Amino acid sequence: MCGIVGYIGNKEAYPIVINGLKRLEYRGYDSAGFIVNAEKFVCEKTKGKVSDLEEKAAKDTIPAATFGMGHTRWATHGVPNDKNSHPHLSNSGKLAIVHNGIIENYLPIKRRLQQEGYVFHSDTDTEVLVNFIEYIKDKKQLPLEEAVRYALNEVVGAYAIAVMEEANPSKMVVARLGSPLVIGVGANEFFIASDATPFIEYTQNALYLEDGEMATIELNKDLQVRKIYNNEEVDPTIQELKLSIDAIEKGGYEHFMLKEIFEQPLSIQDTMRGRLLEDGTTKISGINNNLKQFLSADRIIIAACGTSWHAGLVGEYLFEELVRIPVEVEYASEFRYRNPVINPSDIVMAISQSGETADTLAALKLAKERGAFIYGICNVVGSSIARLTDSGTYTHAGPEIGVASTKAFTTQLVVLTLLALHLGHKKGTINHDTYKKLCKELARIPDLVAKTLEMNKDKVLEIANVYKDVSNCIYLGRGYNYPVALEGALKLKEISYIHAEGYPAAEMKHGPIALIDENMPVVFLAPAKGHYEKVVSNAQEIKARKGKIIAVVTEHDTQMSALADHVLEIPEVEEVFSPILSVIPLQLLSYHIATMRGCNVDQPRNLAKSVTVE
Repeated sequence: MCGIVGYIGNKEAYPIVINGLKRLEYRGYDSAGFIVNAEKFVCEKTKGKVSDLEEKAAKDTIPAATFGMGHTRWATHGVPNDKNSHPHLSNSGKLAIVHNGIIENYLPIKRRLQQEGYVFHSDTDTEVLVNFIEYIKDKKQLPLEEAVRYALNEVVGAYAIAVMEEANPSKMVVARLGSPLVIGVGANEFFIASDATPFIEYTQNALYLEDGEMATIELNKDLQVRKIYNNEEVDPTIQELKLSIDAIEKGGYEHFMLKEIFEQPLSIQDTMRGRLLEDGTTKISGINNNLKQFLSADRIIIAACGTSWHAGLVGEYLFEELVRIPVEVEYASEFRYRNPVINPSDIVMAISQSGETADTLAALKLAKERGAFIYGICNVVGSSIARLTDSGTYTHAGPEIGVASTKAFTTQLVVLTLLALHLGHKKGTINHDTYKKLCKELARIPDLVAKTLEMNKDKVLEIANVYKDVSNCIYLGRGYNYPVALEGALKLKEISYIHAEGYPAAEMKHGPIALIDENMPVVFLAPAKGHYEKVVSNAQEIKARKGKIIAVVTEHDTQMSALADHVLEIPEVEEVFSPILSVIPLQLLSYHIATMRGCNVDQPRNLAKSVTVE
């Protein structure tokens, strides 16, 4: 949800900023801009993508300044256009800001500043903030960092900001509350970014600002970190990044999404490493270190959004079957506003790829205030959810650049499966033989995912070509594969802009069957294990009404395959593992339909990878 990048040092800033924006463009691509300071500000910004910004800048002479910052935007306040793009300058032109987030009380501040004679040229809350900082700075005669701190103590909302002053080209002030910001620390140079990807080739040393912290970054001086609220000094903790450039490049694939789909055998293996042991047992330190809480828990509440919510639904089946504990899966965006009943005996489990999802963070904070034990599942080390929770498990999927989640989803499923198996064994709700059998089969999943990819990579091209121009699609599944139907529909919606809906297959006749005709494709999740005969009956209802059936079945299937117009196959697997395999053909199908429609699968319209505002 918007990407920030900045540089102070001895190198030319513009190339670093532009390359950094390209790596952060998955966070927002409505508009982009940069500013450098070479005795005076030079700013370029435009509606559109970073490539549009680069093309615009190529027509001008950009000074070889060593101090600059940039922004790629996902619009909140104000439509995407040149004037609403970041960076924003203050009325005097002496201060510049880039901002990720929302200032909720910007309107009364704007009116107050207008009464003081300030004029606004955009519709954004960000322009209000930079002028508010300038107003405080001038009125109180404060240095930049103090003016920023005073201003932030009066605003309400979520933000990551970077502010620079034309008269002081060796200083930058940054701050965060609810939106991520990381500082890369090099040899007498500093980088700032929404995540570490823009600077990994320059330094592996990074400081992740905590919520409510700000930093003053200045050449030839130590990094100063303080609390925004009370100006208390914070001892900065520098950590070493475990990230490579190869992980954030396309590696010969046409799109990041396709690369990430085919990375899943490896990402799943990485997720299981150290947790699924060679002797066929599990080791989950997040549970072992808090076993009392898990064994005595009355209920698990899973809070998540989007694809992660679908993973949570699979988790509900897993925990209730293997651990015999009640599970509720909540939309995090609704959870905090419903005045939910939360008890100290509850475990609240948050699932988020980025670990920065604002709604999920808010849900966790509410649960923590009410005494529940908080467990996190996320991909990004050092993220806000990872720091807030009492315990948790990283998925270790590696960077996921494509906006539509693929490997994040399957690795979340693997983590949930590992947790359920481990806890079920510890609790005695599954016997030792079943536990060992399921662990042994789980170890085969990376190879089975690879086989699924190989089995379907050509078939999906043929099916995609047939259905690329449809207007609607329905996905149906039962049991463990009902959430996969939801996820398959979401993927098609996200990247191809085809309207699609997922349902429990048995619910089809309670309304949606009215939509079925010869033009309606219906995707069935019909693996051999798990309500197979019931799903076949549902398919017969569709066939009787001339609907077109695309079936995901276990290889060597005959009955469902005879009904279907098109068949995609997965290897035979226990029902609890079937979602990990059955989603793979749906990912491929959505990808190829979208590319055949000419859609930008990595950067679908109106979406951003990490939603850090409510």
